[in-house]
Amino acid sequence: MDNFIYHYQHLPYDINPIAIQVGFLKVDWYSLMYLAGFLTVYFLLKYRIKKKENNFPFDISKLEDLLMYSFVGLILGARMGYVLFYNFSYYWENPLAIISPYDPITHQFIGIYGMSFHGGLIGIILFSWIFTKKNKIGFQKLANFVVPAIPAGYFFGRVGNFLNGELYGRATQKFWGMYFPQDSFGLLRHPSQLYEAFLEGIILFLVLWFLRNNEKVKNRMLGAYFAGYAMFRIIVEFFREPDEQIGYLFGFLTLGQIFSLFMLIIGIILACGGGKTKKVLE
Repeated sequence: MDNFIYHYQHLPYDINPIAIQVGFLKVDWYSLMYLAGFLTVYFLLKYRIKKKENNFPFDISKLEDLLMYSFVGLILGARMGYVLFYNFSYYWENPLAIISPYDPITHQFIGIYGMSFHGGLIGIILFSWIFTKKNKIGFQKLANFVVPAIPAGYFFGRVGNFLNGELYGRATQKFWGMYFPQDSFGLLRHPSQLYEAFLEGIILFLVLWFLRNNEKVKNRMLGAYFAGYAMFRIIVEFFREPDEQIGYLFGFLTLGQIFSLFMLIIGIILACGGGKTKKVLE
C-alpha cells in the first residue's frame, strides 16, 4: 500500500508534458486537450442539432462557423485576460512577451503561457455576440443552445493543466496530495486541476445536460451556467495555490474567487430574471 501511495503521489513526475516531438517541433498535451475539448463540444452540439432540440434554426455549417469564432475569442480573451488581470506590470515593461515565445531576458524559447479563464469567457461571449449579429440569431437563444455542452470541454482543459504540471494546489498533508516537478518547494499539494476537472467539467456538464430540455430551466441556461461554474470555482480556489505575483487579496481571497463572485451575482440575476433579461441579452 505504501508503495502504491508513493507512486500515486509522484505521478506528475512520470508525465511528459510533450505528447509529440519531431526535431524542434513539439506538441504538448495541453494543446491536444484544448483540441479535444473543442471537438467534444462540437459533437455534443451536432447531436443537439440532429435531434432538433429546442427547435433551434441552426445547421452544421453554422455550428462550425460559431466554433471558429469562439476559438478565436477564447485564445485572444484568455491571453489578454492573463496579461491585464494577472501580470500587467510585467507585460507593460515587456510588451513583446505577450506574443513572443522567447524570454525577453534570457532569450530562451519558453513558449507562450498564461491564460485566464475569465478573460477567455469574455472573449467567447464577445465573439459569439458578433456571430449572432452577423447571422441574425438571438444571443439568448444561442446561449441556451450552446451552454449545456460547454463544461464538457472544460474537463479536458483542466486535465491539460494537470498534464502540464501547472495550476497545482496548496500544500496539504492528505494522502491524495501529489508532488509536482514545477514546485520549487517540493511540497505535497492538492491536485486542484483534477478537482476542477471533476466539478467544473463532469458535474456541471451532467447537471446542465440533464436540464437542457427542462421547460423551467432551458431558457435560463446562461445564468445557470454562470452560477454553477462560479460556485464550483470559488470552492476549488480554497485548495488551489494563488498566483505568486498576486497572492491573496484582503488576506484570504484569490483573484479567481473575486471574479467568480461577480460571475455568481450575474448568473443569479440572469437565472432569476428569465425572460426579463431577454431584451438585455438580445
